[in-house]
Amino acid sequence: MGQVKETISESPSSTLPKNQMSNAKKLHEKCLAIARNLWWSWQHDVFNLFRELDPIRWRELEHNPIALLGEFTPERLEERVTELSLISRIDYAHRRLRDYMECSHTWGKTHAGVLGAHPVAYFSAEFGIHESLPIYSGGLGVLSGDHIKSASGLGVPLVAVGLFYSQGYFHQRLDEVGYQQEDYANTDVRSLPMQSAYDEEGKPLVVKIETEGNPLFAKIWYMQVGRVRLYLLDCDVEENSEEDRRLTSRLYGGDERTRIRQELVLGIGGIRALRALGIRPGVYHLNEGHSAFAPLEVIREYMEERGLDFQQALSEVARRTVFTTHTPVPAGHDRFSPEQIAEHLAPQQQLLGISFEELLSLGRVDPGNPHEMFCMTVLGLKLSRRANAVSNLHGHVSRKMWQSLWPHRTEEEIPIGHITNGVHVPTWMAGQMRQLCDRHFPADWIKKRGEPEVWKHIHEVRPGELWETHNSLKSQLINFVRHYLRKQARRRGEEVSQVEAVNHLLDPNILTIGFARRFATYKRAALFLSDIERMQEILNNVNRPVQFIFSGKAHPKDEPGKQFIQKIVNTRHDKGFNDRIVFVEDYDINVGRHLVHGVDVWLNNPRRPLEASGTSGQKVTLNGGLNCSILDGWWAEAYDGTNGFAIGHGAGHADESYTDKKDAENLYRVLEDEVIPCFYDRDSDGLPQRWIEMMKNSMSSCAWRFSAYRMLMDYTKECYEPSAGGVSCEMP
Repeated sequence: MGQVKETISESPSSTLPKNQMSNAKKLHEKCLAIARNLWWSWQHDVFNLFRELDPIRWRELEHNPIALLGEFTPERLEERVTELSLISRIDYAHRRLRDYMECSHTWGKTHAGVLGAHPVAYFSAEFGIHESLPIYSGGLGVLSGDHIKSASGLGVPLVAVGLFYSQGYFHQRLDEVGYQQEDYANTDVRSLPMQSAYDEEGKPLVVKIETEGNPLFAKIWYMQVGRVRLYLLDCDVEENSEEDRRLTSRLYGGDERTRIRQELVLGIGGIRALRALGIRPGVYHLNEGHSAFAPLEVIREYMEERGLDFQQALSEVARRTVFTTHTPVPAGHDRFSPEQIAEHLAPQQQLLGISFEELLSLGRVDPGNPHEMFCMTVLGLKLSRRANAVSNLHGHVSRKMWQSLWPHRTEEEIPIGHITNGVHVPTWMAGQMRQLCDRHFPADWIKKRGEPEVWKHIHEVRPGELWETHNSLKSQLINFVRHYLRKQARRRGEEVSQVEAVNHLLDPNILTIGFARRFATYKRAALFLSDIERMQEILNNVNRPVQFIFSGKAHPKDEPGKQFIQKIVNTRHDKGFNDRIVFVEDYDINVGRHLVHGVDVWLNNPRRPLEASGTSGQKVTLNGGLNCSILDGWWAEAYDGTNGFAIGHGAGHADESYTDKKDAENLYRVLEDEVIPCFYDRDSDGLPQRWIEMMKNSMSSCAWRFSAYRMLMDYTKECYEPSAGGVSCEMP
């Protein structure tokens, strides 16, 4: 059985008796203990503690407390803490973390006791927890991060499994003509809150995954995310070839062969890692098809250790497997050729005692079609008994998409339900908005943030107080964006006058619209430029001007997505736009956080129904921003006519170009007739009363319903408990 050390107490000096440590070392150890648990990342007061130690380096080090503490000797840290009178706050933070970790009176203890001995194993290809841990690319990873943070807060027994990408996703750099360039950099593991898992002999724990060629090896890292342990597999070990040592270096990098090998490590390697650590899950939750190989390994174990045949083992394992699909676009589901499956799964197939054709049939909609590719989503659906989409509308789309897997059932009978995504409130609500809620909401409101009654108290807040809080966040956003734009201008080698001109970009008094997400073409980032002259009139209206802030990355192989970015970026060269449109490079959690905190309006105009859920707009509602969106994904079930704006009426057309034309027209109309007049309609005190009332309606109707706490409760009650209940997890 593998071993791990408790993160909260481990530090270089922790082997010394307490009475032999200097006060400086004790302080340094205490700060490291806090830094090594990512719980700090959603505690505003703790986050600010680290920032105050050295605000400039804190920003330069991408808000990484371990890297920051590494620049302080214990003596210098003690001196700095004394200067700033921080010792009592550090003691309080350390005590809160300890109490949090030791608390046994949680929602999960009461409602998910069946998982206590055998937790949920949550598999995902990426985890977006904080910008200092670059193992995510976008929405899927941030959703996974919010999922495990909420499991931690609720006390739902859960362990998470992913891959450690030493170079992460790429850093985006826009060249002189506005074209996206990709840069990769190695992450210094020493600056991350990661520890190695060890075997009984004290050696790093390594798992082996057989293939037809050379086997793959992966070591196991772990980190603490509140009460949840996150395990990450890393192929950079000496047992692998030079090529395979780079296998997990980049997220979504390389070709199809790289992808299938990464997914082999995540799925089969992930199960073997849990076994090596002595963890026997009660439920396996596959977040998207990337990890769908995992149940095959559990089936093999059941056959070997319980004496079951393949079908018996499949039935047992499928009862305990939950599969979540996020992709309504057929091209977005991973598919592999029979040759690729043979190269990587032939050893597994032989151990399962089935023919190669039987193995291929598990990943095919039509098992008898030899020309059909092996689809990871099909495999996930066939190896699970509970499957869900991530919004109501996405559920309809998914049932229609995969109806042929159940040819004798009507579309309504297809066993794919839905649990709408939600966001982790403490992570995405700005500190100032949290303080406002603390003043007006019940004392323990944050613990009940998934309940609608809590958020009704927003209507008790004075309009001026809410508006002042929002405007403060908006000013912070504009300062943040100007800082980023200055960096971009200097990197491009622009003249000093051009760099200084950035200080005058964006006006805090102007209606500010934000758009930040992956630049996939179906998200139509450039839709607002369909009629350039009309948009210029909207932007430059003398009495009611508008400004846009854009950010986002296109996949390195997505040429149309890169062209969308280039088109938007290069509006800065057109005097007709009057610098009303800016683009912030290198979109990440930090950029996203500032945007959702401070924008007036969040724009989302995907081609319906291709937005599975979308969570960025949910984050905006926590901070008083309003959504202006196509009725797709989560907004299709959130919009009620009083809490934001709808682009169109949810109708589409078989001709995509016609749909785009109509949606562009509806976008212009809603901006001109609804959004802009409502924002600029002020009373004698300069307050937009109708707008503020809409802000309150948005918070009270959306914040509880689209919280990750509600989402986790739904998963626990609808998926985890039924999957685990009454099923033996122990091997004979």
